[in-house]
Amino acid sequence: MNSKDQLVAAIDIGTTKIVAIVGRSDGNGGIEILGLSNTPSTGVKRGVVLNIEETVKAIRTTVDDLEERTGLVLTDVFVGIAGRHIKSKMARGYITRDSHESEIDASDIRRLTADMFKLPIDVGEEIIHVIPQTYIVDNESGISNPIGICGKRLEANFHIVIGQISSARNTERCINKAGMNLMSLVLEPLASSEAVLTDEEKEAGVVLVDIGGGTTDVAIYYDNVIRHTAVIPFGGNMVTEDIKQGCSILQKQAEDLKVKFGYAIGDIAPENKVVSIPGIAGREPKEITFKNLAYIIQSRMEEILDAVNFEIQNSGFAEKLTAGVVITGGGAMLKNLPQLVKYKTAMDVRIGHPNVHISGRGRDEINLPMYATSVGLILKGLEYLEENKIFARFGEKKEAPAPQPVPQPAAQNVREEPVQTPQHQPEPEEQYYEERPRGGNSITERFRNLWGKIIEATDEKLDDTLN
Repeated sequence: MNSKDQLVAAIDIGTTKIVAIVGRSDGNGGIEILGLSNTPSTGVKRGVVLNIEETVKAIRTTVDDLEERTGLVLTDVFVGIAGRHIKSKMARGYITRDSHESEIDASDIRRLTADMFKLPIDVGEEIIHVIPQTYIVDNESGISNPIGICGKRLEANFHIVIGQISSARNTERCINKAGMNLMSLVLEPLASSEAVLTDEEKEAGVVLVDIGGGTTDVAIYYDNVIRHTAVIPFGGNMVTEDIKQGCSILQKQAEDLKVKFGYAIGDIAPENKVVSIPGIAGREPKEITFKNLAYIIQSRMEEILDAVNFEIQNSGFAEKLTAGVVITGGGAMLKNLPQLVKYKTAMDVRIGHPNVHISGRGRDEINLPMYATSVGLILKGLEYLEENKIFARFGEKKEAPAPQPVPQPAAQNVREEPVQTPQHQPEPEEQYYEERPRGGNSITERFRNLWGKIIEATDEKLDDTLN
């Protein structure tokens, strides 16, 4: 089996939706999406599973729909992880090799990376990712790929991603209860980066801002290396909640207002447009102006962007991000948001669509910012399988259920004949005459004999019971 035949399944467990997706490599560095399904998420808050039963039910719903569409049964899956518990730090590690003369190979890098998983961390936490940045061989620094170089001491700077053990285990438990096996957890901003960022942007320096329902994920790249990651515990649901409270309306009405009529900048919103919201239980409808709605949205979005700015400054690469900011996720679809981000960060801004790596017939359907993480999980899954030289398991294709035989009366002994499709449908009288027993010469006589046998069989059964 070659890499093009390898299928990858992934599940994005978000605060507002759960997405199940299946894809494979197209052989040209991209991926072909074979199927996609999503369903509302009810057991997750700010990227963390709080209700396992509700989450399992939602996962099973979307997976069943995907399996029906693709004819595949999901077994091994990759899952994204986020939440306010995620944090990152920098670390340096080294190993001493046996000889100066031998060349460094992949096994040396794996050994060095494995040692970094043993770093001391706080109780209740675990290391999720160990991402090498640059290598040093015998004090020669700035090496991006040391394979093939001779040296005795191999060092590297690493980006370490840490999360809570309980959160990771709850996510894994949901996947297992839904009947699947978790292959690997993937940090969601890393997955989104793979889907929407180009190699040129990563080299020049870029900030990815993935605005989801419960969290806003940040990833900063420079010189093709991940430099900083963060998860901000605010997202689109906070905007919806502000609209609900500010306009005194229902949650669903607030979400519809945000999606259909929301603007990220109040001064740009139309002044003379009003939307009418039906009153509750026959009460008078409420009229909300576009401008007032936009000011509510802008206030919360500015708070989120202030937190993003803090992460940019905290990374130490604020002055090196030539490619600016790429916004993605469901929140990126808000009208005029790029202008607000540009005003707050003083950087160039574009909306990130996951079409950079997608090919095939599903390209248009999935080419939305809200699916960036899902596509990225497929890309990271393919990378994981290639590095570990393994394949993901899938169940056999589902087949249509076989037609059930028509039940026969218990008192009759009918011999089953092979079903044949006649060229012409025979008349009922002729068919009955051909199947009529030889001993009878009328319908009345045959029915009388059959009824007598049934009465006899019933009497015998009753007698046996009494005895």
